Amino acid sequence: MKRTMLSGSVLAACLAMSACSDTSTTAPKAGVEPTQSTANSAVSVRAEQAYLALADQYFNESLAQSPISATFVGLDEYNHLFGDELSDAWLKARHELNKGYLEQVKKIDRAQLSADMQLSYDMFIYNRELDLVSETFPSRFIPLNQFYSRIFTMAQLGSGGSAQPFNTVKDYRNWLERMDGFTAYLDRAIARMKEGMASKVVLPRTLVERMIPQIDAQLVEDPKESLFYSPIGQFPDSFSEAEKAELDKEYQTFIQEVLMPALSELREFLATDYLAASRGSDGMWGLPNGKLWYQHLANRNTTTQMPVDEIHELGLSEVARILKEMDEVRRKVKFEGDLNAFFEHLSSDPQFFFETPEQLVQGYTDLKDDINAVVANYFEVMPKADYEVRAVEAYREKSAAGASYNAPAVDGSRPGIFYINTYNLKAQPKWGMTTLSLHEAAPGHHFQIAIKQELTGVPQFQKFGGYTAFEEGWGLYAEYLGIEMGLFTDPYQYFGKLSDEMLRAMRLVVDTGLHAKGWSREQAIQYMLDNSAMAESDVTAEVERYMAIPGQALSYKVGQLKILELRARAEQALGDKFDLKKFHSQVLLTGSMPMAVLENKIDAWIASQK
Repeated sequence: MKRTMLSGSVLAACLAMSACSDTSTTAPKAGVEPTQSTANSAVSVRAEQAYLALADQYFNESLAQSPISATFVGLDEYNHLFGDELSDAWLKARHELNKGYLEQVKKIDRAQLSADMQLSYDMFIYNRELDLVSETFPSRFIPLNQFYSRIFTMAQLGSGGSAQPFNTVKDYRNWLERMDGFTAYLDRAIARMKEGMASKVVLPRTLVERMIPQIDAQLVEDPKESLFYSPIGQFPDSFSEAEKAELDKEYQTFIQEVLMPALSELREFLATDYLAASRGSDGMWGLPNGKLWYQHLANRNTTTQMPVDEIHELGLSEVARILKEMDEVRRKVKFEGDLNAFFEHLSSDPQFFFETPEQLVQGYTDLKDDINAVVANYFEVMPKADYEVRAVEAYREKSAAGASYNAPAVDGSRPGIFYINTYNLKAQPKWGMTTLSLHEAAPGHHFQIAIKQELTGVPQFQKFGGYTAFEEGWGLYAEYLGIEMGLFTDPYQYFGKLSDEMLRAMRLVVDTGLHAKGWSREQAIQYMLDNSAMAESDVTAEVERYMAIPGQALSYKVGQLKILELRARAEQALGDKFDLKKFHSQVLLTGSMPMAVLENKIDAWIASQK
């Protein structure tokens, strides 16, 4: 899929027009005297054109710096490149990009933009300023972890079932060239981690121990057994036998002579030097300037200025509230025993679990039909793209989350994917299925992300960028919406809704506990086991996830509570005039937003409806 790239001269011209106070360039109709209204309109049009040109030019340039992101948004020009991530030159270029565009956008008069474009303008400035602050923290010293890794990304792309195309001989050679860049990246990652060792900015020991077997799973003696050989088994029928043979040889040679040595070197470095230098502390408080760094990550992920202590207290209060509701379910189903015994019953009784991975995936596929039958009653706009249910791939299932969502291809060539982790069936109870599907698929992430990608008339960054608090807050709000949709008539399914909400509430406590209050991994695990029916394997993976990506887990509850607050505000202000479908459109049809920007938008909408 090709996208038009704006030239620098077009952008400069647009900026010059927006900054010019002479409005005579827009000629009035013959015989009509120019008016102040006409002049103001002309200024507004030029300001909007200038802003859209600038925002899209930034987007184009940022994709050129991050070619894998370009592939995921459907831009073909960079499919052969990996990018120079982590290099000094790349970091400097990223800084200059953010700094330069921040200066340029501030030359545009915000007051001359339409209401929607003002929201977009505010988001653009917010993003550039936040990125510049993020640069002051040494995240480059921790480029890999057991939860998020370019190794996983490349394995997914190389599987042939993700965004990387494998339709032509050129596509196959593009992938080999990109893989060559990937092996160079692994060298840069080792160099940055060595710098981190010297600066005492390293991963917790437990996470390093998790990474080593993940890499071991990629190491093979026979290239044909490598995940990165997968495209060879997916040749299009149009390829000649000679082309197939040549590509087969090239892939085997690259895997054996370039990729395996690079992965082996990384594995050896992690198992020896890095493991020995890893830290004993499980939270960011154990890093130099770690508490300040963590507060920044909390701000970035929640898109708020909430102090981490306040977030911790919010989590404790939410956990207490949800525990009371869970106990009400226990009494409703007439379970004999206390709440902890009820948790044990729900997490161990065979009636609550499938026997095979295939049954679990089919169960979610059937549930998709049930939700689709009622969801249109609550939305006036729904995504054009569909989604499908898949099991998490074997190479990452041991450390992957219980479920996740991948966006559909922008050109419609690939549906959204609702991944369900079938590694431990005891961690996937039947009573949790409705709420998990609502969150990850429809009307949760699938609606929000697919609708965002399908927007027109907005800058590209609004279609493809995002804010964790908005997106995860919407996913958790979608779980709440399931009550009104009539999907929780079974008390056990409603317990599943409470269980997932409890997970998000516990995250506020545990994430802040680990990173700001000195909690250990074991203390965090025990807290979650004491307050939920989650399987211990699932709890362990969750806690280690929070250790790996600090602050991300705070976004869910903070975002959901803000959306619910804004909905209640609109309902109270508008009374009978409140339209839930239109409220959902207001939330979804500008793309992902920081919480303050969303609040401004909803307040303006409320005022317009009175």
